[in-house]
Amino acid sequence: MTAADHVLIISTLDTKAGETRFLRECLIDRGVPVLILDAGIRGESPFPPDIRRDEVAHAAGSTLDDVRCLDHEGKALSVMTSGATRCAKKLFKEEKIKGLLGLGGSMGTTLGTGVMRAFPIGFPKLMISTMASRNTRGFVGNKDILMLHSVADLSGLNRITRKILRQGALAMAGMVKGGETASAGTCPLAVISTLGTTEACLVRLRQALESSGMEVVTFHTNGSGGEAMEDLIRTEDVAVVVDLSLHELMDHQVGGEYDAGPGRGKAALEKGIPTILIPGNTDFIVTGPKEQAADRFPERRMHSHNAAITVVSATGQELSCLAGWISQMCHGARGKVTVIVPMGGFSAFDGPNGPLENPRARQAFRKKIEADLPHGIPCFFSKYHINDMEFSQLILSCVERLTGAKETSRLKQPTRY
Repeated sequence: MTAADHVLIISTLDTKAGETRFLRECLIDRGVPVLILDAGIRGESPFPPDIRRDEVAHAAGSTLDDVRCLDHEGKALSVMTSGATRCAKKLFKEEKIKGLLGLGGSMGTTLGTGVMRAFPIGFPKLMISTMASRNTRGFVGNKDILMLHSVADLSGLNRITRKILRQGALAMAGMVKGGETASAGTCPLAVISTLGTTEACLVRLRQALESSGMEVVTFHTNGSGGEAMEDLIRTEDVAVVVDLSLHELMDHQVGGEYDAGPGRGKAALEKGIPTILIPGNTDFIVTGPKEQAADRFPERRMHSHNAAITVVSATGQELSCLAGWISQMCHGARGKVTVIVPMGGFSAFDGPNGPLENPRARQAFRKKIEADLPHGIPCFFSKYHINDMEFSQLILSCVERLTGAKETSRLKQPTRY
């Protein structure tokens, strides 16, 4: 450990002073130095923190008195989260901290994770929270935040809270003392999107690209996965993107469960990264339980993936609209783009004997993409299914064409597309 290996505890000392002091003691016992940031606004801090609440408010361009006068606790929290984020990022830039540790209920969790989401992937982040057993997507977002459920309310020290807080401190100590951060690879980075229904294609692509010397990162297109993918593309040096699963665009268009927002698919195009766009998994819409799907889509074919997820067949009109959306996205592309359409089926559900097979819908997609895709962007229509080996080979051939990479695969070359 060095003098810079501090853990920053993000706390509100007006409500969590005892718990924060206990966390600090646990970390110091493990040889980890601590800095404490106090973002509370009531009363006075019971003990002197390293970053005072008035400093936090000032970092947000306000004063503590002004924050206290705000007419809504949410507004006050927003100001203090902004200030805490700026204070923490300053310490990070100065190389004074090696981890972030937060604790609290709904307000403290909003504060702590709000700061953590501003930090890069790989930087240790741990939130001890009463909210950790709920839907945490709003807190975690696209980052690698560890959520530790406090089980009991963090309101005083007792045999339960001491045990949980100590476990959190030990976990954080392990992360910051676990050695040097893994160095960034020197291999070209390939990013691929997928779902389980295009897994066969993904496996071939990953094996072939890794054999050719590329490093491959894959993302599950379940909404949060697509958001994380867009974030990584914007911040990392990516050599090529194979967007094998554009499913989230369909769910955004129709209102499905796996919606990643209107910006999905745009990061690589705007950044000029060589990109291959494939309408994988766009043949269906993801909904909740089957009863919910039947109420919303009473006339459509559907398949119960499990008790929580039902997939519903997309219509030809919806796929045509999606093709128009993809074409419009391509108008803003700054780099090389290729579109590949597997006319034999868009997913494991959409193929011979598949529960949602729909050749007419595929034809509707083809007609629209042919009409609307910007001139100069290559578009291949393969007779094969997306999970066929021959289709994987076509993708790899396009990767070679876009990036100049050689020998990306030893897969058997198809005789025709």
